[in-house]
Amino acid sequence: MSEKPARTSRKRGRPTEVERAERRDQILDSAVELFTAHGYGRVTIDEIASAARVTKRTIYTYFGDKAEVFTAAIERFRLRALKDLARPARSIEDVSAGIIQVLHADDAVGMHRLMISECQQFPELASNFYDSGPRGYVELLASILTKTSIAEDAAQVAEALFGLLLGEPHRRRLLGLSPAPTKDAARLYALEALSLLGLDGAPGSRSPNGRRHSSGPVDAQEEPRIPSAARTEVD
Repeated sequence: MSEKPARTSRKRGRPTEVERAERRDQILDSAVELFTAHGYGRVTIDEIASAARVTKRTIYTYFGDKAEVFTAAIERFRLRALKDLARPARSIEDVSAGIIQVLHADDAVGMHRLMISECQQFPELASNFYDSGPRGYVELLASILTKTSIAEDAAQVAEALFGLLLGEPHRRRLLGLSPAPTKDAARLYALEALSLLGLDGAPGSRSPNGRRHSSGPVDAQEEPRIPSAARTEVD
């Protein structure tokens, strides 16, 4: 009669760094799903803990209060995006197109809608949202523009560019009137925004290869258009 191999079990103790990271993501994923479905104000720590299958104490240990959970979710979203966008070899065109794809995506739009609905009741949360989100993207654009001939005006131009990268297409996304742009549509939209600011020929920006920019709307099938109102503001 053969002996069965002894079954080994992992000793209980402090979780490893990998386990902590996985648990942190599990909590944030559950929180974001609840926030976008029910609103920030209606979600409790108990509900987040239940959805993530952890204790309230675990959430307090990892984050603190509910506001910190929300801020951590926004920061995680931005850091994941910047991990790819902030690579040294990325051109201003690449980064601009990437920002459009990131911020026009369903999950980003959902968080933006949530913040708009909650900002008056939770002004500190709104401030954290801006610092952990839009401000980081503007600073990234400015860091690239400082290496061009407009270095002295990089901060101001970066804000103008960021505004154009969202624009009316992003408003339509927030209202649920259009789908997220494809990768090609995002790049064409970025090229138009850069062209309006005279940045299409800046160092670090690639040529559009002679392609004409479309006058059609931004959606998953058609090439994008920057509305005339945005042109007036920039001119």
